[in-house]
Amino acid sequence: MNPETDKIPAIAVIGSGYWGKNLVRVFHTLHALKLICDKNEDTLIRFKESYPEIEICQSLSELLIRDDIDGVVIAAPAETHYDIAREVLLSGKHVYVEKPLTLREEDGEELIRIAKNQNKTLMVGHLLQYHPAFCRLKELARNGELGKINYIYSNRLNLGKIRREENILWSFAPHDISMILSLAGEFPEAVYATGGNYLHKKIADVTTTHLDFSSGLKAHIFVSWLHPFKEQKLVVVGDKKMAVFDDTQPWEKKLLLYPHKINWKNNIPVPDKADAEKIELPESEPLKLECEHFLQSILLKFRPITDGEEGLRVLKVLNACQRSLDSGNCKIVLKGNENKDVQIHSSENKKQQSTDYFHHETAVIDEGAEIGPKTKIWHFSHILKGAKIGAGCNLGQNVSVSGGVTLGNNVKVQNNVSIYEGSIVEDDVFLGPSCVLTNVTNPRSQITRRSLYETTLIRRGATIGANATIVCGVTIGRYAFVAAGTTVTRDVPDYGLVMGSPGRLHGWMSRHGHRLTSSGNGPMICPESGLRYQEIEPGVLRCLDVDEEEPLPSSMSVGVNSYDYFKS
Repeated sequence: MNPETDKIPAIAVIGSGYWGKNLVRVFHTLHALKLICDKNEDTLIRFKESYPEIEICQSLSELLIRDDIDGVVIAAPAETHYDIAREVLLSGKHVYVEKPLTLREEDGEELIRIAKNQNKTLMVGHLLQYHPAFCRLKELARNGELGKINYIYSNRLNLGKIRREENILWSFAPHDISMILSLAGEFPEAVYATGGNYLHKKIADVTTTHLDFSSGLKAHIFVSWLHPFKEQKLVVVGDKKMAVFDDTQPWEKKLLLYPHKINWKNNIPVPDKADAEKIELPESEPLKLECEHFLQSILLKFRPITDGEEGLRVLKVLNACQRSLDSGNCKIVLKGNENKDVQIHSSENKKQQSTDYFHHETAVIDEGAEIGPKTKIWHFSHILKGAKIGAGCNLGQNVSVSGGVTLGNNVKVQNNVSIYEGSIVEDDVFLGPSCVLTNVTNPRSQITRRSLYETTLIRRGATIGANATIVCGVTIGRYAFVAAGTTVTRDVPDYGLVMGSPGRLHGWMSRHGHRLTSSGNGPMICPESGLRYQEIEPGVLRCLDVDEEEPLPSSMSVGVNSYDYFKS
């Protein structure tokens, strides 16, 4: 852009910390920066010393009433993106928000609607979409020089900056997802993610994500901030040529093309390797190109490459990956296209969609909730958009199920239970009356922690007694039994009997809900079913006769004698 001939939009930057300071620098270089907004007064004073002509403020409301600001760049924490972007768009200003667009898909959809209604630009900071090497790579893919793309993988590895407000998936992977979706030209039909938590038990430091596309294309993303050296590499394997975008290399080596071939000899594939071709690229700072793109989208009124719709597609994949991590690395099937919600499918948690369920006339079922057949929802209960409930469940009176919650099949939820976002409840779980499932360890009304909801996983067949409290971030094992009034603050093993406040392990319960007693070194016997249980190692109990993953035989699934019978 030429500051002497072009009418440059006036830009305000919100958040001038780790990444925001780079945006401040570039927009100032482009003669577009007018205002810096940050809550930290010391930070603002330092910027004022470097950019004395730029105005500063600490209040968003002060920025919103300014008629001389055309666009706002948001580099604040991810959990604030929705609230800030919404206010800015409603004030009639264009928005550039750093990745991710938001944390919740419904919030992203609302921002897109508002931007459209206000006729304003909504752009997401997926920086690598503007990198000259990636722009050239897209051209090679689209003009057929690579042939049919069979496989893409991306490594984004480093030794920190280690974050505590988000895990490595949300910190590093959005750029890679954005590039892969752009190259694929389609939305994945399934994702699978696995990871490791080494520095903090609730925050993944390393994740590997696999994406399957209906065309047969496959991709994977490996991200880590616990790696001995920096690596930022995207590899695209076509049936004609292979391309490598390595952002750690000198400029002349950032994009290499390999015309390797596979020849078949005697029905055996034999690789025919060739020397790499260097692809010439115009040398320019990607962030500057991205910021110029935002300014031009305002001036020329065109949709940015990484508009709100593109940001929402990336967000949908991120959320599906997170669900896979939270649900024990199961496969997440995305239903058809990017405009529909995701649904979890696994051997432990099969969801069904149907309108063949009952709900009392006083129950509220939000549009977008998924409820399986033969499920019953009783008086004054509320199922929020994005909740997923399996088949054959029974939800009592005054039950609330938040968006993002997953209930398996045959889950029994008694009266006055609220299940908050972050909870995953597998098949055959019993949630007793007025039990409590939390989702933030240290809640404060003044502090927004929507991005920090902690996952509570209740495994198949577990029982949570009346008035028990499950502190978030724990896993309740299969067929565990949490006694009434217990406060659970740590993981509970399979078949574990937990009582007290705080809850402590007091022995073992059978799959039929009977306390097991040891008689020497032999297996423990359930008095109702006769099934045998053995502690195969300290703290690990297994049933010797029935697979924990399988439903009970029908002959064992109906009680015959009362509990008093077994006590006598």
